[in-house]
Amino acid sequence: MRSSIRPDAVLVQAVIAGALSFAHLHDIAEAAGQHGWKAWAYPVSVDLLLVAAWRRLRILRAADAPMRSAWIWFTVALVASLGANVATAGLLDLHQVPAWLRILVAGWPALAFLGGTFLAHNPVPRAHVPAESEPASEPVQEVVDASDPVPALPAAPAAAPVAPPLLAHARKVAAAHLTATGTAIDLDTLRTRLGVPAPLAESIAAQLT
Repeated sequence: MRSSIRPDAVLVQAVIAGALSFAHLHDIAEAAGQHGWKAWAYPVSVDLLLVAAWRRLRILRAADAPMRSAWIWFTVALVASLGANVATAGLLDLHQVPAWLRILVAGWPALAFLGGTFLAHNPVPRAHVPAESEPASEPVQEVVDASDPVPALPAAPAAAPVAPPLLAHARKVAAAHLTATGTAIDLDTLRTRLGVPAPLAESIAAQLT
């Protein structure tokens, strides 16, 4: 499987700009007395601080947090990079670098370390989101208006009609049971003696009292 590589104009431009800025920072550091590997370390330090500040800005923007300190360090790194580009455009004699520039170049590592530490280890403030377990400040209570009508309970079903002959027979059965046992006949015994279903037995018992 062949992969096609298509050059991106923006990416190419970024590589060219980065290489030129890197070379200008190297030239300034070397002209200020930083030779060898130290001259190459300066552009790396400046670019890393610039990237760290930009990343911090994106994180703070996503968290809706203040971005003032991140903008300060981003500006410091940007000024250092742009300053080197402008200084090497013929405005500065690289063979006779002024003392103030030597001081700035010599003090840059400490400044970059301070900025990088702040950007990397300073916690990101987060907006307060109330937890689900937090009680509401004003609990909602359901209030029932006393003037609202109370729904009436359903009425008890009316007793089923009982034929007079069956009711008369039931009275005889209940009387015979009372004479034999001395107690009133219960519902189950009445239903068994009469051989009727439970609802009809309940209606008969209700009319015997």
